[in-house]
Amino acid sequence: MKLATLRAGKHTTAAVLVSDDTAYLPLPYPDVGTMVADPQWRRTAGSVVSGQRHDANSVSASAAELAALLPAAGKVICCGLNYSDHIQEMGRELPEYPTLFAKYADTLTGAGDTIDVVGSERVDWEAELAVVVGSPLFRADEEQALQAIAGYTVANDVSMRDWQNRTLQWFQGKAFDATTPVGPVMITADEVEGDFEVRGYVNGELVQAGNTGTLVFGPAKLLSYISHFTVLRPGDLVLTGTPGGVGMGMNPPRFLQDGDLLTTEIAGIGRLENRIRIHHNDGRATYSAPVTSTATT
Repeated sequence: MKLATLRAGKHTTAAVLVSDDTAYLPLPYPDVGTMVADPQWRRTAGSVVSGQRHDANSVSASAAELAALLPAAGKVICCGLNYSDHIQEMGRELPEYPTLFAKYADTLTGAGDTIDVVGSERVDWEAELAVVVGSPLFRADEEQALQAIAGYTVANDVSMRDWQNRTLQWFQGKAFDATTPVGPVMITADEVEGDFEVRGYVNGELVQAGNTGTLVFGPAKLLSYISHFTVLRPGDLVLTGTPGGVGMGMNPPRFLQDGDLLTTEIAGIGRLENRIRIHHNDGRATYSAPVTSTATT
């Protein structure tokens, strides 16, 4: 099944089940993260489907506004270098251990939201598969970690490279509020077979393409590793890294411009479409023309 989180008001959200491409069925949870924390969430979702509540309670997809899938995620943990091609374009060797950093839930935003960036002129893209934790994990092996995955979703670790490169620690370039889109849905793990194709586009131009089968640390291995130093709980989010083709790795480097459309797509899950707005510290948008390039991966 596919699940999403909708904005239900100015300060409220609601979890929904995606019944088809045109309608969402309301679920008795404020968001998908809260939902997967309920041990009975699969049964609840199944009863909504079997109850055939489409006509009376469904929400039209055209009228719905998607929120961040997990707006109150307790932990957002990201793997910085995980695809062999991206590692090589950044001039590094394949790692023995995952390179990890954390974000706050404040960084997350919706699948169609405008991303406003204030104070950075080197805004980069990182298309990623993300994993939603569905049950507690602590010092778990890979099989336990695999069984604890609730589902998978799409994310983009939009990165402020000028801030990231100020120090050896990446955090400040990765944690700008409302700059990490997540969604549009979570596809449950029971419906997943094989690997995912991850693609990123800028203004319709393909700039990233990778297959999760080439990850150095796959989802289960990542969750297992993380669980050996911190407990993972239902509703936590793990970003698995980005394939080659990021702007900083291009020659010359290329960064997002004001007005660019950033699209992140994973076949079988869905796509994010986020307009980028670049602002000076005084709040003025830069309004520079998009950079044209034929560079792809």
